[in-house]
Amino acid sequence: MLRSTLSFLAGSVLVTGLFAQTPAPKIEFPAASPAATVKQRVGFTDIEINYSRPSMRGRKIFGGLQPYGEIWRTGANNATKITFSTAVKFGGADVPAGSYALFSIPGESEWTVILNKVVGQWGAYTYDAKNDFVRVKAVPTALPWPVETFTFSFNDLANESAATLSLYWESTRVPVKIEVDVASILVPQIETVMAAPDGKKPYFASAMFYFENGLDLKKAAAWMDAAIAEQPDAFYMVYRKGLILEKSGDKAGALAAAQKSLEMAKKAPGLIGAEYSRLNEALIARVK
Repeated sequence: MLRSTLSFLAGSVLVTGLFAQTPAPKIEFPAASPAATVKQRVGFTDIEINYSRPSMRGRKIFGGLQPYGEIWRTGANNATKITFSTAVKFGGADVPAGSYALFSIPGESEWTVILNKVVGQWGAYTYDAKNDFVRVKAVPTALPWPVETFTFSFNDLANESAATLSLYWESTRVPVKIEVDVASILVPQIETVMAAPDGKKPYFASAMFYFENGLDLKKAAAWMDAAIAEQPDAFYMVYRKGLILEKSGDKAGALAAAQKSLEMAKKAPGLIGAEYSRLNEALIARVK
């Protein structure tokens, strides 16, 4: 009897130990507002946005789920976080490099977009305006189609010194311009390299940077001439020389450059020849 009892107890301990060693299965549920990261390089500046993306799911958002005139985390879960690797202008306001919580106050005709110094806040429950670094105004525009899931994107990147940060949700787009000071960093470097007595020089890239940023167009034209001298068959450079001369007010010089580039482009095979033929014809029409 004692042996049976001991055997039973030993078996119970073994079974109990066996169950104790088996962890309960971990269940991961999908997030209602999944996390997302958006990155964009503007000039020399890296911008990163970390946010959560709620969806409409048949709800009225602005003026409904998110009332007008009330602070919003600008997403879901934690307040949206935005990071700049260098100083920027955010909506026209100077902002140092660093990370900020991005809040907003939606309005029917005007939004307030806020960079707050306290990152990692859950929602807007502990938001304190005393910690705002900057507030800027933004004018919302109506979209012709609904956007189901809240979205950040970067647009208008044609100029390497600026971009537009846009938020989209429901039928609303809210744009904020972000500007970076590329010229103050790059111009001294260009001038130093160009003044050096020897070494290969970035004539074409430097000429285009000065042209696109409205800097010294005489230098831009001279550097473009030097680039063309190194690659005489580069009709795309000759076309861009025409653009520089057009911008400087030298219509006759622009016309001559465009005509020369057009003649060269017509001899080029494939789509690139056709593309530059169209571009040169448009330039000729503008400066005649």
